[in-house]
Amino acid sequence: MSDAIESRLNELGITLPVAAAPAANYVSYVISGNLLYISGQLPTEDGKLEIKGLVGQDVDVATASRAAELCAINILSQAKAALNGDLGKIKRVVKLSSFVASAPGFTEQHIVTNGASNLIANVLGEAGKHARAAVGMAALPLNAAVEIEAIIEIDA
Repeated sequence: MSDAIESRLNELGITLPVAAAPAANYVSYVISGNLLYISGQLPTEDGKLEIKGLVGQDVDVATASRAAELCAINILSQAKAALNGDLGKIKRVVKLSSFVASAPGFTEQHIVTNGASNLIANVLGEAGKHARAAVGMAALPLNAAVEIEAIIEIDA
């Protein structure tokens, strides 16, 4: 399974970065029983926050969707670190919770979040189909446009 996931990542032109260290007093992930909880991931690339601002004001929907994709890539990176490099241990992505920094009146958080949902499903196949929440926020840490956390069922 891990080879198939790596193959899909390669087909999509995605190289998982080294998992980022926490930026405050928390851990990047916790394994409890057969569940892997991944802390909120920001749209970083090459160690830099790439997409900032309020969606619907500073950031358009297509760019915010790309931000959600970057969050999903970082979620997979954290999962790989938590699972000692073996993404094949993922049984199912149970839930993604997406937080979108939204301008007043912006109501397309669900479309923004599709960036992450589509990427996770494309990489993991059936195991990537998940429940989710897409929530608008007044602001996010570091002025990020999107933040996404995950709950993943794993082979313990």
